Amino acid sequence: MIATTSELVLTPTGLRFLGRILPVTWGRGGIRSDKREGDGATPVGVHRTLGLLYRPDRIPVDRLPPWAIPIRLEDRWCDAPEHPDYNHLVRKPFGKSQERLRRADPLYDLILPLDWNWPDAQPGRGSAIFIHQWRRPGFPTAGCLALSRRDLLFVARNAAPGTRVVVRRQP
Repeated sequence: MIATTSELVLTPTGLRFLGRILPVTWGRGGIRSDKREGDGATPVGVHRTLGLLYRPDRIPVDRLPPWAIPIRLEDRWCDAPEHPDYNHLVRKPFGKSQERLRRADPLYDLILPLDWNWPDAQPGRGSAIFIHQWRRPGFPTAGCLALSRRDLLFVARNAAPGTRVVVRRQP
């Protein structure tokens, strides 16, 4: 079932979605309204999911909605503020600062990119804000929201592109 009217809401007890509270981690720099590139903070705001990217060699496509897009070997996310593709998916290595989406670890096996500073990215305001798999419970991210693999699959199967993600400062 795709929940087009539901939203993901960060609360002090977890990420609320479809009546569940999912354990979540966020950026090591805290939750900030003045997000900057490299600060490790998760940006405050109402964001939207842009889509769903997945590793086809690690996650069977039949476990995902039909709009999921496979991550290819050459896929990167540009995090170079001076580059014209800043905070966008790029499908080739191009020599500037870029984040590989096919990682050796499982953190990016499944990614829901958020529309923070997108599509018209302001240089230095932050890039590559995703919902992805956590390293372990309680381990902070570089600015993203992270869930267990099981909970991430639940969100991926039930959140459509454009689903709202509400991030407020936590007490």
